[in-house]
Amino acid sequence: MTEILVEIDTEIFPARFERQAAPRTVAAIEAILPYAERIIHVRWSGEACWIPLGDRDFGLPYENATSHPSPGQMVLYPGGVSETEILLAYGPVAFASKAGPLAGNHFLTITDRLDILAELGRGTLWTGAKPIRLRRA
Repeated sequence: MTEILVEIDTEIFPARFERQAAPRTVAAIEAILPYAERIIHVRWSGEACWIPLGDRDFGLPYENATSHPSPGQMVLYPGGVSETEILLAYGPVAFASKAGPLAGNHFLTITDRLDILAELGRGTLWTGAKPIRLRRA
């Protein structure tokens, strides 16, 4: 079931919220929809892109946390040893920062077009930031 669309550059990806596993994180993200920002390639974690959120505090505990999100999974790191961020995996990931390993709340999964997502992710590594938008389907 497509609940949300993830738009990166000119591509649109259907996605679903992980409501049962991460209800508080999903609610926090829904509260800021539609959300638009730029996504950049990760520094430490592998094949992923991220949205740095600085010291933004969503007031969230860990829920459905993972250090190794699968391609198409989006996680929210609620802050602590590193800045708050959203990470989107497009390939193998070992989520980390300069402070060491991290875990983020897996709250959204892209359900189709993962091959195009991987192309965009690799492109972000070589060409820089791309616009990203999360909106209801």
